[in-house]
Amino acid sequence: MKIRPVILCGGAGTRLWPNSKNHQAKQFIDFGNWTLLGKTLERTKASIYDAPIISTNKKYLNKVKQHLRKNKINKYKIVVEPAKRNTAPAILSTALIKDIPDNQPLMFFTADHLIEKMNIFNKAINKNKSNLNENNIFVFGIKPKSPTSDYGYFLTKKIKGNINKVTRFIEKPKEAKAKEIIKKNGYWNSGMFYLRKDSIINNFKKYNPTIYRNCVAAVNKTKYKSNTYHLNKASFIKATAKSFDYAILEKTKQINAIKLDIPWSDLGSWKEILKMYDKNKNKYIKKKNVYYRPWGRYTNLFEGKEFLIKELYVKPKGILSLQKHHHRAEHWLVTQGNAKITLDKDVITKKPGEHIFIPLEAIHRVQNPGKKPVKIVEAQVGSILKETDIVRFQDVYGRVK
Repeated sequence: MKIRPVILCGGAGTRLWPNSKNHQAKQFIDFGNWTLLGKTLERTKASIYDAPIISTNKKYLNKVKQHLRKNKINKYKIVVEPAKRNTAPAILSTALIKDIPDNQPLMFFTADHLIEKMNIFNKAINKNKSNLNENNIFVFGIKPKSPTSDYGYFLTKKIKGNINKVTRFIEKPKEAKAKEIIKKNGYWNSGMFYLRKDSIINNFKKYNPTIYRNCVAAVNKTKYKSNTYHLNKASFIKATAKSFDYAILEKTKQINAIKLDIPWSDLGSWKEILKMYDKNKNKYIKKKNVYYRPWGRYTNLFEGKEFLIKELYVKPKGILSLQKHHHRAEHWLVTQGNAKITLDKDVITKKPGEHIFIPLEAIHRVQNPGKKPVKIVEAQVGSILKETDIVRFQDVYGRVK
């Protein structure tokens, strides 16, 4: 039996757009002729997988169908949630559809993760297929690249059959605590799940019978048309809005881990997005997009919807004007050298790998006091992303009018 991939595609991605009412959901953002949902769908074409099932909501249905067409996926099922109820009802309702036999292995992907080296990933899940049973759940751990507070962690111990049993989950810890967890061989919790349909049913019956009862009713009264299940609203809204982590993972003891050392990110922050652009910048650099200034130069790497990615090159002793913007905020990731940054009344030095947020209307500048160039990858985020949106207060090159 092949593994059935299920893609959870209902997230709003609000973390990237805190001040925007018309923000884009992260899985649909065009990052340069590709989207995270497109990459996730591409992943499901591997020979170990059966046709994908996509769990989404009415608002995103057309975009999901556009992605399926673009990726030339003709065999699929879509489950449409009539209201937002978090991941527990989404996972259960999708598993309950009649297309899926009870002993079917299900791989739950989120639509907005960037995963590389999928051959290693697929090999690991195929190898563990025989370890799935009617009660257990496998989660995916990623070997940490740094002690970040952006992700949750878990710890494991070896049990019979060379299986890694999860002994403890740790919610997004502070950096000092994260260092301790990594020393104990802790892994990032990626938020992906691998289990059989009967395990989902048995766990919900035992630990969350109310969600189970209401999701069964929502699926039984579903309307099916054009490969799409429209769940019954009256029943579905009675299901408690809970994450799968809180509803099931915190209660069951039968959780095992597949631990991987592969490049992975949920691109959940502009810092992570900037790291991605820096890693792949050679794909985006064009000579016509390089602009020279008295302090050095900048290169426009990619302009998306309401965001612009640039690389700044500040020559030794170079200093940008003290300025602010009316229509955009900025995120800076230092990639080379030590940047001396003024942000309102503070002066901060940022080293390679460090990030700073410049809010809308904040007075700021960057300078390079050193002997080596400083490089910064910048995300401008806002409604107007033009060079005209600069109010200068001081400038050593005489550009203040």
